[in-house]
Amino acid sequence: MAQMRCRTRVPPGSNTIDTQRTPGWNASVENPLLATDGPTRQKGLPMSTDVTEPAPSTPEELKIPWWTRGDLNAFFGLGFNILVNVLTLTTLMIGVIKLPADDVLGTVLPALGVALILGNLYYTFLARRLARRENRDDVTALPYGPSVPHMFIVVFVVMLPVYLATKNPIQAWQSGLAWAFMIGVIVIIGGFVGPYIRKLTPRAAMLGTLAGISITFISMRPAAQMWEAAWIGLPVLAIILIGFFTDVKLPGNIPVGLVALLVGTAIGWIGGFMSAPDVSKAVSDIAIGIPDLRLDLLWSGLSHLAPLLGTAIPLGVYNFTEAMSNVESAAAAGDNYNLRSVLLADGAGAVIGSAFGSPFPPAVYIGHPGWKDAGGRAGYSLASGVVIGLLCFLGLFGVLAALLPVPAIVPILLYIGLLIGAQAFQAVPRLHAVAVVAALLPNLAQWASGLIDNALNAAGTSATKVGMDALGGAGVVYDGLQTLGEGAILVGLLLGTMVTFILEKKFRYAALASVVAAALSFVGLIHAPEIGWAANPQVALGYLFFAAVCLLYSLLPGAKEPVTVDESDIVAGH
Repeated sequence: MAQMRCRTRVPPGSNTIDTQRTPGWNASVENPLLATDGPTRQKGLPMSTDVTEPAPSTPEELKIPWWTRGDLNAFFGLGFNILVNVLTLTTLMIGVIKLPADDVLGTVLPALGVALILGNLYYTFLARRLARRENRDDVTALPYGPSVPHMFIVVFVVMLPVYLATKNPIQAWQSGLAWAFMIGVIVIIGGFVGPYIRKLTPRAAMLGTLAGISITFISMRPAAQMWEAAWIGLPVLAIILIGFFTDVKLPGNIPVGLVALLVGTAIGWIGGFMSAPDVSKAVSDIAIGIPDLRLDLLWSGLSHLAPLLGTAIPLGVYNFTEAMSNVESAAAAGDNYNLRSVLLADGAGAVIGSAFGSPFPPAVYIGHPGWKDAGGRAGYSLASGVVIGLLCFLGLFGVLAALLPVPAIVPILLYIGLLIGAQAFQAVPRLHAVAVVAALLPNLAQWASGLIDNALNAAGTSATKVGMDALGGAGVVYDGLQTLGEGAILVGLLLGTMVTFILEKKFRYAALASVVAAALSFVGLIHAPEIGWAANPQVALGYLFFAAVCLLYSLLPGAKEPVTVDESDIVAGH
């Protein structure tokens, strides 16, 4: 068994203990002194080294501010992050599903606005509660909004097939609402099992999986959009990188995100990238939307739910495992939230949004460490939710899309991708770096196979029509990419766990994780396009052989020698 050491340190000016956890060990579960539902100060631990002045018997309770200068910085970053995503889903609903703009602006966006305001209000409350309980003022709220992967999944996997089969955008919308509702229910159920899964899963597996999502689905599209108009995007990226990754401050400590947006927008307009007539047209199309319950649409979708279960169940599991990784990322940055509280809120947000007419389940975002480094505390989350929610109600997204150049907005997403990718290696011991890379691979495969599918669809064909031999002759191993990428989040967690246990010579634990992977492959939760009995028996057999090899190695003499995982192995941390 690996020896695990826990180091405590008391930061200057703080009355709390900052504990760096070793991978695979959940301090909040195993040590009640570190649980988020209780105080974190250890009884009897001196809070001062000055022997001339005894430490006070009761630490003075900090006043947690509602707003800080850093919140303004993080607000512009997260706000524009959510803004880009809402603009994208608006375009997808109108351009791909062909839903009338009146329904999108008058129902879908106001429904999303309700979920955003309630969700960000709740996460602001969680942050302030954690700050009070740990008596510190540097707690950062979890970011919350519509997730990029989910947007594309619900549009292209759930709603588009219904639209192509029926040519009825309303029926496609109803299917999306039923799917979002089921996602919410599954995530709520996950709230009761997720904490136990998190306790058993090594940190390298969770952060590596999150880095895979961040590098592919969060970073690559913004990077491509930037280089389409590099003369706009690169100056904005420079401002963001210098402002968020160094200690160089702008005069008057002006918010980095605001300056980046203003500079990029000015360059875009001066350079002729934007069009004034488009702004005029967008202003004329403004329509105020009042949120109202659309239970009729939801009920119609639920009445045809059976065909959606094949994607709703695995993607619901995907949702709660992604949330689990995001909570672990926040813990690595110093804010240890209660996972069950997060999952229940995410599930409730999806259910509430679907009842009001939004097929886009909001979720805790990737990027908490980025907004923490930017100075965000609790207020930035609430401000982002309220402002974006009001924009949804007022129907102003068309105007914003006409005013703001996309290359001036998306660099903030690239910043988040860089930070999360780096954290996966910085917050684990060097020994576990191999496991981080292993956990990255499934999301890379899913992203690559998705690009291939989109390119072939644009050409009016498909991988099946082209043929595997032709694709293989061009160097594209399509079948393997597709198989590896099915259920990418779960696959990443399992691969990362298996490799971590092997690196620590816990071969029997690695075998057990491989048997779990075999079972999930057999029923189609991973490595298969849909759930079914014997969905992919060949992959399941491969995992069983992997387990057998691990068990045989566990019998060898060298397997008995323990591997020490020491804190000094960690490259860096927040």
